[in-house]
Amino acid sequence: MDQVITLSTHNEEAEFKARIAKTLAYYVAFVALGLAGVTLGPTLQGLADNTATRLNEISFLFVARSLGYMAGSLLGGRLYDRRRGHPVVATMFVIMAATLFLVPLIPLLWLLVAVLLVLGAAEGAVDVGGNTLLVWVHGSRVGPFMNGLHFCWGLGAFLSPILIAQAVLLSGDITLAYWLIGGLMFLPIIGLLRLPSPLSHKDATGRPNAPADPRLLVLIVAFFVLCVGGESIFGGWIFTYAVALGVTDRITAAYLTSLFWGALTLGRLLSIPLAARFEPRTILLVDLLGCITSVALIVLLPGIREVVWLGTFGMGVFMASMFPTMISYSERRMTITGQITSLFLVGAAAGGMTLPWLVGQLFEVIGPRVTMVIALTDLLLGLAIFAGLVLTSSRRTVRSLAD
Repeated sequence: MDQVITLSTHNEEAEFKARIAKTLAYYVAFVALGLAGVTLGPTLQGLADNTATRLNEISFLFVARSLGYMAGSLLGGRLYDRRRGHPVVATMFVIMAATLFLVPLIPLLWLLVAVLLVLGAAEGAVDVGGNTLLVWVHGSRVGPFMNGLHFCWGLGAFLSPILIAQAVLLSGDITLAYWLIGGLMFLPIIGLLRLPSPLSHKDATGRPNAPADPRLLVLIVAFFVLCVGGESIFGGWIFTYAVALGVTDRITAAYLTSLFWGALTLGRLLSIPLAARFEPRTILLVDLLGCITSVALIVLLPGIREVVWLGTFGMGVFMASMFPTMISYSERRMTITGQITSLFLVGAAAGGMTLPWLVGQLFEVIGPRVTMVIALTDLLLGLAIFAGLVLTSSRRTVRSLAD
């Protein structure tokens, strides 16, 4: 009996260490993903200069990257359900590195659009992989780990504009910045390829996955559209918004962008213990109200430096846990597969594609203030979608209890 207990304890310890090792590998991968993910905003003007295009034209890069992200998310969802995840993620990082090396060298907008499509596809596949594989590793206990994963993305996103600003100061253009970040894409590959890939829910239990409620799925996807749309507007346009209003110069605006991603990183760090104590529904409501208040301040008091900095910080802190908390919320209501995660991220990509593009079309026509008006409208719609989601979930729970 003692030998059985000892063997069981040893197996549990080995399983625990394996889960932690995989989690750390995903965390490193998401730091790298964050570094690459926010390069477009701080370098948008530089890319416009390289291609001799206007802001309303160069904003199509947001569309291209998001279309690629959507395609990569859909393809990635199928791949992770059919193949081992770690080699897939490692391959995508190689593609990301190659495209980042090419971006600053391209003088033609149409060719740059094509490269951004490929980059976005690789990013989408990595994003699906990290979120799906982490759920498979930790199951119903994924909440704090999911917030930790997205904290790592925020850490990379916070560091990226700083690296870009320093590289531009050192070299005089954006080429060194892209090459530096591209080289860092190789760091996650080593850890991923040394660890076995986790089994899917179906492979681990031997049972087929239960179908998701279509109404819940539609509402959750719509929420991701608006959540990432608001985040993309802020992360992608706060630099140009602040410069156009004369709030800051270009170098300082890069640090303002870092403030947003840094606040987002701080918020995700704070959300790790909160996710273990509070229900996802409560966290999401506080997040939405905090974001709405932050952006409303900037809308009502435009062009005031202190308000812009304060609103940017608030938006980052409260936006921080929205995406990972919604995944945790969803995990309690449906089985998370690669394809389900890919639908979430396709919705996210749709928001990241359409709303920054819309800002680009109206920025020079109406003025920079339209940026924050669109962001506020997005967040108010997100609050309405969330209310519908809570109501639908409550009705479903009541019916289940009645049955």
